[in-house]
Amino acid sequence: MKTIKGPAIFLAQFAANESPFNSLNEIGHWAAKLGFKGVQIPSWDARLFDLKQAAESQGYCDEVRGTLAEHGIEITELSTHLQGQLVAVHPAYDEMFDGFAAPEVQGDPTARQAWAVEQMLLAAKASHNLGLTAHASFPGALAWPYFYPWPQRPVGLVEAAFDELAKRWHPILDAFDESGVDIGFEIHPGEDLHDGITFEMFLERVNNHPRCNILFDPSHLILQQLDYLAFMDEYKERIRLVHIKDAEFNPTAKQGAYGGYQSWIDRAGRFRSLGDGQVDFRGIFSKLSANDFDGWAVLEWECCLKHQEDGAREGAEFIRDHIIHVTDKAFDDFADSGVNEAINRKILGLS
Repeated sequence: MKTIKGPAIFLAQFAANESPFNSLNEIGHWAAKLGFKGVQIPSWDARLFDLKQAAESQGYCDEVRGTLAEHGIEITELSTHLQGQLVAVHPAYDEMFDGFAAPEVQGDPTARQAWAVEQMLLAAKASHNLGLTAHASFPGALAWPYFYPWPQRPVGLVEAAFDELAKRWHPILDAFDESGVDIGFEIHPGEDLHDGITFEMFLERVNNHPRCNILFDPSHLILQQLDYLAFMDEYKERIRLVHIKDAEFNPTAKQGAYGGYQSWIDRAGRFRSLGDGQVDFRGIFSKLSANDFDGWAVLEWECCLKHQEDGAREGAEFIRDHIIHVTDKAFDDFADSGVNEAINRKILGLS
């Protein structure tokens, strides 16, 4: 068993134009003061990070690591959630997702997709230059508008969508393999990989690629009413990253998992700050330890009620208190009788 590394924090929800959230040095200092030991960096945010430079310059990567090391902070992973999303976009979402892309490719889905793929290839190189072994991303979605079969889906529609998704991602996975980095796809509604079955459908189509793995976030599973602890056992060999995020699901006579088009505050299922929701984190940290998870416990703050800085401060303490310092001995070692093979055979009546 291994003791999980942490606490760490995903910086995407905290980056801003105001100090201390507008530079890597200052946000690293802020995170360290709260007790975090690692940061997951959103690679698209130029206020914190230059992805292209990181892919091309070892010196820049050394500088980035050094800046954070001055505050006792490590980089846990890079994230390409926004760029990965754009690898596969259904036309129904073209307008809404256009803002994720560079201005020069907006309004041109073909150019936008090519840009997204190039971003992923840069992320593979940058992760390697930073000495990282895992990477966080979204897979995008082609079939999501048809997740509920009404009207009846045409035969082969979903299969065609997953075939194309795998075709787009396979070369990217190969590039990450060359860099020695796993991609952890966040299992998330809105993505074609939104539960265990859909992950398996994709994994089969990329020929069980060794770099095709999972970013486990229990909040997205509890809102789907999945057994997220059993999920951890089913996919323990593929879970490479975790987001520690809380949620609650309180269905009523008027709404359930689909939320009735309500805002987050009024939905039956909603995200909460750590400790304020329904996720069994004692069970999750026990599973991570027992399953030899070799990564970081990364806080992702998303809450419809609590201020983000309170959520971060409380989250650092919450994760620290839940990380299990795994034992290096059995609890009953004191009763070891020191028997040997000969005595074992005698006990079994074999001598």
